[in-house]
Amino acid sequence: MKKIISVLMVAVCLMMAAPAQAQLHFGVKGGLNLSKVSFSKSDLKGDNKTGWFIGPMAEFTLPIIGIGADVAALYSQTELAAKGYSTDAKLKTIEIPVNLKWSFGLGSMLGAYIAAGPQFGFNIGNKKGFMNYDLKKNNTSFNVGAGVKLIRHLQFGVNYNFALGHTATLYADPNIILDGKPLTQDVKIKNNTWQVSLAYLF
Repeated sequence: MKKIISVLMVAVCLMMAAPAQAQLHFGVKGGLNLSKVSFSKSDLKGDNKTGWFIGPMAEFTLPIIGIGADVAALYSQTELAAKGYSTDAKLKTIEIPVNLKWSFGLGSMLGAYIAAGPQFGFNIGNKKGFMNYDLKKNNTSFNVGAGVKLIRHLQFGVNYNFALGHTATLYADPNIILDGKPLTQDVKIKNNTWQVSLAYLF
């Protein structure tokens, strides 16, 4: 909770420090996740899983140069899975992306943007998953994306989010057999995600 408050305070300070001519808009953002985990142990392979996210967002832009930032608080839900293993593990998080954004016009009703920045995730679901792993309470990742702006209110974007640290730890367990051998060492799990989003700004 302290980290969430700190991130929000930084975002508010940035907005307050912006010049008076900056454009500030609030809206709502939602979309689909396509996640795939990677394992530090090479004989485990991640499986693609879909999920979704939704939540409020804010965007401010300096209109002359098109530089700005957006901040969101997104409820996100997806699954973690390894190929060949069944799982009922759902990753439920609050994600706070803070992206630096460059927007440029392609006409009076059409624009485009590129964005990049850190994302802070906080696990609010179960801490346990398939095959005896523990999910971390919070994670930091990084976003790189681009999109288009339509009729000054709609934004359609594609974004890649890659983990800067591990998302979960799969603990050694002799009851878990991989390629005919018991799991004798801990395995780190990272979750990387493609996102397709639609936002409406008021």
